[in-house]
Amino acid sequence: MRIAFLTAPEGVEQVELTEPWKAVTDAGHEPVLVSTASGEIQAFDHLDKADTFPVDEVVGETSADSFGGLVLPGGVANPDFLRTDDGAVAFVRDFFEQGRPVAAICHAPWTLIEADVVRGRVLTSWPSLRTDIGNAGGTWVDEQVKVCDHGANKLVTSRKPDDLKAFCETFLDVFAKESA
Repeated sequence: MRIAFLTAPEGVEQVELTEPWKAVTDAGHEPVLVSTASGEIQAFDHLDKADTFPVDEVVGETSADSFGGLVLPGGVANPDFLRTDDGAVAFVRDFFEQGRPVAAICHAPWTLIEADVVRGRVLTSWPSLRTDIGNAGGTWVDEQVKVCDHGANKLVTSRKPDDLKAFCETFLDVFAKESA
C-alpha cells in the first residue's frame, strides 16, 4: 500500500515523520513524502533544525486516489503552514471525501480543522488544540491514541511523540483493515 506523508517545506517534527515512516516501511508498505513544493523538506527537533528529506510528490500533482492512507506528522510550524495552503487543505479533504483513512499526531489536526473535516468527530491532539477542535465541531479527548469512525473514513489521532509507538501500531492496523 502507498501511504502519503504530507508535510510543509519546513517545520515538521522529525521524529513524528521518521518513526511512522519506519513503521510503514517495516510493515512492507511504501511511504511517499508529499509536500507543497518540490526539492526537500527541513525537519525540526522541537525548535532546532534537524535533517532534510527529499520530496517524492507535490500537492496539486497527486491526489488521494493514489494512496491507501494519509499520515499527517506534527510540529507546530508544519500544520500551521499547511492550513494556509489551499492545495494542501484540498489534498487532505480529498482523503475524507473518498473515505480513505487518515492518521494525525500532535499539532497536525490544525490542518484537519482547516479542511473542515473534524465536525462530529472525536479526536486527540497536543492539548493546546482542544479549543480549536471544539470550535470546529469536534470532540477532544485526552487519550494516547484515538480511532474515530464517526464519518466516511477512519481517523486515527495521537497527542505527542511519547505516543508514537501506539500511534504507529494503531494506524497501520486501521489502514490495513481499510485497504482489505
